[in-house]
Amino acid sequence: MDLSGKTVLITGASRGIGADSARIFAAAGANVALVARSSEAIAELAGEIGDKAIAIPCDIARYWEMNQAVQACVKTFGSLDILINNAGIIEPVAHLADADPDAWGQVIDINLKGVFHGMRAALPVMLEHGGGTILTIGSGAAHGPVEAWSHYCSSKAGALMLTKMADKEYGDKGVRAISLSPGTVATQMQREIKASGINPISQLDWSDHIPPEWVAKTLLWMCSSEADRYLGDEVSLRDESIRKQAGLI
Repeated sequence: MDLSGKTVLITGASRGIGADSARIFAAAGANVALVARSSEAIAELAGEIGDKAIAIPCDIARYWEMNQAVQACVKTFGSLDILINNAGIIEPVAHLADADPDAWGQVIDINLKGVFHGMRAALPVMLEHGGGTILTIGSGAAHGPVEAWSHYCSSKAGALMLTKMADKEYGDKGVRAISLSPGTVATQMQREIKASGINPISQLDWSDHIPPEWVAKTLLWMCSSEADRYLGDEVSLRDESIRKQAGLI
């Protein structure tokens, strides 16, 4: 795809899926706004990418910070065409009766409210310019309970509903909203899951996980009209036909 002249804002851009997405989208010609709490990591990545990238330190759990990040992106590049809600956490993994309420709530603040904050900040800009694309990293955990993941399952189920809501309210105004359920990905989150030793996912071998680059390439494909059949819904990378369409196999 040629995304020359387009601008993408990526949350959680300091590592893993977010960092690989920044590289993939920049290689496709897009301007990339790198958003994360890790200011040093995104500054290094922006330096690696070059003039097409800007690093914006931001805690997406705070709406005013997310809104300022969007405004900084627009001020620098003149537009915001694609929002990738990627940032997410899973720690601490704990059973309901043992979960720390504040830590549980922090996962909701990032994984669910952070997605809302991104949408809320980006939508007025997109609507003013005739539309845009909002892609959110989802999870199979949105569809069923996983032991000791009550915070994660709840947040991902809510985030999927936000994708459906964005499509319901703005799909006819040029906004393309799609969720991506990638399966298990070889990132730091999987190391944390492994360390917990709880539930079958923690027992998977590292070789069972797909590389984050696959997710990034699929996100790029989702910006094309070929993915329009999934608007307001979720794309699953467990589906071999999706992997073929995204050019992964």
